[in-house]
Amino acid sequence: MKLKKNINYSGSTFYEKAQDIFTLSQRISTVLVEDLAPLDASGQEDPNIYFTGDIVQQSVSLAPEILNAESKPFFEEKHKHVRLLSQLTHLLDKNCERLENSNSNGKDFLPILRKELRKFKKLQRAWMLTL
Repeated sequence: MKLKKNINYSGSTFYEKAQDIFTLSQRISTVLVEDLAPLDASGQEDPNIYFTGDIVQQSVSLAPEILNAESKPFFEEKHKHVRLLSQLTHLLDKNCERLENSNSNGKDFLPILRKELRKFKKLQRAWMLTL
């Protein structure tokens, strides 16, 4: 799934990092799902499989929230999207942390995503000053 190019495309490093995080989380999720999908000996699914979808859903929302914040004329409206972006980033990091404890070979890629999230957070702080 590709993000649609929006007319309001930011073109910023911050926006590009959000797209990179989406691509990375989508690929990691695919690897994790393959490992976590089979049922265990008792016929139960691995509960961590749901976090794989969560990281994709949260990361797909990052870039649109950036565009929403940049397109709003008033600070209060911008701040609403900035706050949501911070929440998404926090949840994405927490779900990566949960997945690192899963029984999957794909979890070895999660530190890469968490490193990209740290870079994203640094860019986010600088970006917030420009709004």
